[in-house]
Amino acid sequence: MIQAVLFDLDGTLADTALDLGGALNRLLAKKGLPAMPMSAIRPIASHGANGLIRLGAGITLDHPEHPQWRRAYLDEYEQCFCQDTVLFGGINDMIEGLHRKGLAWGIITNKPHTFTHRLVPTLGFSIPPAVVVSGDTCAAPKPSVLPMQHACDQIGIAPQHCLYVGDAERDMQAGRDAGMTTVLVNWGYIAADDAVDTWPADYRVDQPADILNLV
Repeated sequence: MIQAVLFDLDGTLADTALDLGGALNRLLAKKGLPAMPMSAIRPIASHGANGLIRLGAGITLDHPEHPQWRRAYLDEYEQCFCQDTVLFGGINDMIEGLHRKGLAWGIITNKPHTFTHRLVPTLGFSIPPAVVVSGDTCAAPKPSVLPMQHACDQIGIAPQHCLYVGDAERDMQAGRDAGMTTVLVNWGYIAADDAVDTWPADYRVDQPADILNLV
């Protein structure tokens, strides 16, 4: 029996791509590199700073300059992280539906706490989340199960009684490995070449209201 629904943030609950992409393009301009179109940014947005830096500059995690690029990117994002970010349509209606069913809801994101603790209150959730777990709340972010277990501990509900809803392979992996039922959102930041059929998703949904049919 499902007692709680936990969500990824970027690309699942909130459309953050404009702010994430804006930060990238300002950094690229400072580095003398061409801007990236939003059509290229949106599918990568769920991969956060590391994915966007790789997209825009070809700087991978093992590159010696990656730490400097990441710090510079986060400095840019600091200036705009809640400028154009909004909830996807239908999110509050869905959350209110969960509340009517007596279910708790919360957020497990890889976004750093320095952003989540300020961004989440600005998004206009009609019912506040019962828990927010950031990418640096635990010793490792998703796809580790540690954030999933931490969220369950905070709300006092076992993983097998939770849905985890996200738009990335690591979301499905973390949810499945933690023992949750996993739900992939088709409106999320999914690239055309992502092999979504191989991801460990129990369900796929086209709109937020579909989640209510799973509980």
